[in-house]
Amino acid sequence: MKRNIMIFRKMFLLAVIFTSGTTVLSAQDTGGLPADNSQPLILTVEQAVAYATKNSRTLRSAEIDLAIKERADKYSWNVFVPTVSVSGTMNRANEYSTTYADLLNPLYKALNAGFQLPDSYNKESDRWSAVGNLGVSLNLSLALIENIRATHAGYEAGRITWDQTVKQNEQNVRKLFYGLLLQQENLKVLEDTLENARQRAKQAEINFKNGQVPELSMLQAQVTYENQRPTVDKERQSVSQQLDTFAFILGMPVGTKIQLDGKIDPEFLTLNADQVYRHYGESNLDIASLKKNIGILKMQLNALNLKSYTPALALSWSSQPYLSDITGSWSNSDNWFDNGNLSVTMAWTLSDMLPFSANRQSAKDIQDNIRKLEISLENTRQNNELEVRKTVDRLEQAHQAILSNERNIKLAQRSYDMTSVAYRNGTKELLDLRDAETQLNQAKLGALNEQYNYMSYMLDLEYMLNTHLTGDVK
Repeated sequence: MKRNIMIFRKMFLLAVIFTSGTTVLSAQDTGGLPADNSQPLILTVEQAVAYATKNSRTLRSAEIDLAIKERADKYSWNVFVPTVSVSGTMNRANEYSTTYADLLNPLYKALNAGFQLPDSYNKESDRWSAVGNLGVSLNLSLALIENIRATHAGYEAGRITWDQTVKQNEQNVRKLFYGLLLQQENLKVLEDTLENARQRAKQAEINFKNGQVPELSMLQAQVTYENQRPTVDKERQSVSQQLDTFAFILGMPVGTKIQLDGKIDPEFLTLNADQVYRHYGESNLDIASLKKNIGILKMQLNALNLKSYTPALALSWSSQPYLSDITGSWSNSDNWFDNGNLSVTMAWTLSDMLPFSANRQSAKDIQDNIRKLEISLENTRQNNELEVRKTVDRLEQAHQAILSNERNIKLAQRSYDMTSVAYRNGTKELLDLRDAETQLNQAKLGALNEQYNYMSYMLDLEYMLNTHLTGDVK
């Protein structure tokens, strides 16, 4: 029992670290919390899971990651949207030049006429030009289709990761909830023991005053009572502190008092490890994630192969209106002419097919990564099957231990009752009564401990199989 309590306290330490992924509710977002701390908040295990799911920063961060992947998947078709660009340019030439000058100057220079063009041909407006441009282009390749499929698969992989995060959060909260119930039951047993010791000390004092027992018996009963008080007080304080920590983990305001509404009452199932794994083994989220990532790499490899072994089609159309006379009417269509064009280009990078090219080396890297993930997948399958077998065995062991402890409780209770009567009649010593009480407490706590173990193992098994097991599973 002490070992389980120590394990539970370590879980709480990890949970405090986990609180770095939780946020505290604001005053206006308490969602049913009491306005003050006069009354504790009664909390079931399902409500605890809901609070933690709502207020976990870890989940909020994972939700943002999923939203990014969802948006990428939703608009993955935008690779087929053509690129459209618009521009306008005003130019001023540094040196004067006209069409007439370009044609006549060589002739005049050849005749050595020393002729100078009239000033009317050397106007400032002739240095200026206005050019507009409207371009539309679209590149098409079979590789684009595989890239779209890979993007969709990436979103599906993101959903698996999201499910893993949510289920891990739920599993941790449930274990902490039932662990707290176990500690509370342990405290109840200690309080009952302390109350019995108090009543025995009081009765011993009465008997001593009546001359029925010696002073030593009275002092022994009082010492026993006083020795147990610090232990019970310490355990009571520990439970109270861990309830406060649990409320903080769930994302409730600091100082919120909670009262757990639940009990450790496992539903016992008869499970066959082979049959269970055969039905649910492939539902494991680690396996699903690896399979999805393998599929993504295969799509990326197909896209790379299509890029290497198939040509790409480039479509382009442009309109480039040019103003011939900047001083003329800009609305006159005769003052404009279009330098644009329509082009259709088929391009194929033949060097990408060479075995030593960067493209082919990238393909080999992807193939090696696929093989690595396939090895990891096989290893995960075998490890999960082994863990399922171990967990089913632990469940059966815990079940048998619970049945044994229930029989022990009946025997220990009968022994304690008989010893208590004998002690009151003076035929048994106080030490005998304490031994009988210790055996009874150990039997009770042993049963509670094994019940908690059973529920904890069942949570582990359900997480591994990614399903909720019921009494219908045989």
